[in-house]
Amino acid sequence: MRKGIILAGGDGSRLFPLTFSVTKQLLPIHDKPMIYYPLSTLLELEIKNILIICKEKDKLQLNNLLGDGSNFGITLSYLTQNKPNGIAEGLVIAEDFLSGDDCVFILGDNLFIGQFESKVIKNELYKKNGATIFSYKVNDPERYGVVILDKNDEPKEIFEKPKKFISEYAITGIYFYDQEAVNIAKTLKPSKRKELEITDVNKHYLSKKLLRVVNLDKNITWLDAGTISSFYDASHLVSTIEIRTGRKIACLEEISFSKKFISLDLLKKNRERYGPSNYGKYLEKIINKNF
Repeated sequence: MRKGIILAGGDGSRLFPLTFSVTKQLLPIHDKPMIYYPLSTLLELEIKNILIICKEKDKLQLNNLLGDGSNFGITLSYLTQNKPNGIAEGLVIAEDFLSGDDCVFILGDNLFIGQFESKVIKNELYKKNGATIFSYKVNDPERYGVVILDKNDEPKEIFEKPKKFISEYAITGIYFYDQEAVNIAKTLKPSKRKELEITDVNKHYLSKKLLRVVNLDKNITWLDAGTISSFYDASHLVSTIEIRTGRKIACLEEISFSKKFISLDLLKKNRERYGPSNYGKYLEKIINKNF
């Protein structure tokens, strides 16, 4: 089984001054900290051994929030990335944690709302060689790394934040990598931005014809909450969906209970932590349905 990595480092400079004193992964997206959302995606994929990479000053707060993962029936550990040396550095930092295992690598400010546990996506988890990236049609591809597909929908080229329109398929912030990803990341040289680029990892797999691309369908909404506008857009969307459907997005305890990671007794214990909040009342409803 693959292990999970959440990259929650960086300065969050696009959100200054909000992130002067707190990491963006602890800022609220509607009624939950941002990090609940990428963590919920890993839980939906049944990833139970997860590393959170963050800045040293944020480790205590994240640990206070999530602990060792036992409340969710998983194992959480923490390592630090003290300087924003690039997304791909997260793979290098995670080398000992991975110990040669495959991984699901997700960015801490990315939200995937919808059926991310679909059969097509789950099938990619069981593939042993190569890497899988996930694309999404966007109107502003200049903000992202993009992938160009050939007539057979196979990846042809990858570009980082192109200044001219060359593709509408942005590469989202979740990647399935085999055990070679760490070694690839360790060979990278810093880019002009003085960072180890995740795009270069993906290009390496592409050059070896070991890169697969899955276009996320209409059942999934992808949001990158790394800018002020996208941050508030994400919060508004989550709020609208939850009010309309009566179901919570990224409720970690609900997902863990549905996956049988935790028992009903532990769910009851977890519910106490949330007191009179709407989140706590939502857990109460789940408990009452399962008596």
